Amino acid sequence: MPVTFRSVGPWYSTEEAAEIMNRTPGHVSRMCKNGEFGSGSGQLEKVGNSYLMHQEIVKQLPYYEFSLSDIANYYHLRLRVAVKRENYAHKPRILGILSPEAGDAASMVYARTLQKACLDIGLDLGLVRNRLADIKARIERANEDPSIHGIFVFYPIFGDGRDGELKELINPIKDIEGLSSYWSQKLYANERYIDKDKKKKAILPCTSLGILKILAYVDNLDELAGKTFTGRRITIFNRSDVVGGPLAYMLKNDGATVYSFDINGGLIMRKSGGEVPISREEALSKSDIIITGVPSRAFEKIRGEEIRENATCLNFSFVQNFENCAKEKAGIYVPRVGAMTIAMCVRNAIRLYKNNREMYESADIGREFDWHHYGTVVSIAA
Repeated sequence: MPVTFRSVGPWYSTEEAAEIMNRTPGHVSRMCKNGEFGSGSGQLEKVGNSYLMHQEIVKQLPYYEFSLSDIANYYHLRLRVAVKRENYAHKPRILGILSPEAGDAASMVYARTLQKACLDIGLDLGLVRNRLADIKARIERANEDPSIHGIFVFYPIFGDGRDGELKELINPIKDIEGLSSYWSQKLYANERYIDKDKKKKAILPCTSLGILKILAYVDNLDELAGKTFTGRRITIFNRSDVVGGPLAYMLKNDGATVYSFDINGGLIMRKSGGEVPISREEALSKSDIIITGVPSRAFEKIRGEEIRENATCLNFSFVQNFENCAKEKAGIYVPRVGAMTIAMCVRNAIRLYKNNREMYESADIGREFDWHHYGTVVSIAA
């Protein structure tokens, strides 16, 4: 566990600085580690696993940066009320699988934050580790266990193609992240329900869904199925199967014209169908919204002269993909999306439980539940 320091004179601990800056402690720690506050300045001191930061570098967010706290808190409140109102026979229970290796700090921060959110809202997230050889068997067991209502894997586990196999191994009715091909096919076909009566809604990938909700919120858009982003032109620099690809389809399905970029260039995607090439210059000059998620410092950052005045700009990579001049020119700049990813994970978990509530609540559990049946329990919630 990171050491928590109290401020001494003009110095703040990482946790205190994060509160002032409206960021998570993990994000502030990464900023310190990456040298974003300047190294050797005498205003930053590493102490154990944490940092002491001088008041001169602990600043409020710039005027153009949007804070996620209001919208994330709004969803957390809604979810907490929904769980309390439904009065479930069983507390929705999620199995969280971490890498057997202890050194994945990013996964641990993610897991800690998600576990706290689940606890606050009324869900139970159990975190476990297993030997690599046992992970598939644990997932298969959880698929069949009626006392497990969702499965969440904190990737990377193997760090290669086998991680994709794990995504497909999870039963879709317990796939919190919505990354299996079952849910992807629903998204690409724009199928929003999984039953003929249209009572059971499909789920969407957590981060992509979080970004969608942020954009609708900051641009004050009415969320109307198939119409939310009608008339909007949106550039996305990321076409991964995890975030950028699903996000492009989600925005297109809701009426936007999407300019989707990867290392091979850009494509125009429209709801009416068909894809044609487009250049970076043309896409950025036309876009009302620009979204980036390129985890490489080699990426040519978006410059102010490339974008329209008052465009909405959002970055979901841990590497900042916008120059400061672009952030200042933007109408709104969203520097991160983590808090909304967490909220959407919980939202998906609740939706999956609701879709299968009758099956779960009629099941004979037959034993007192113990997370140790699924591996070595990791206790990180504080």
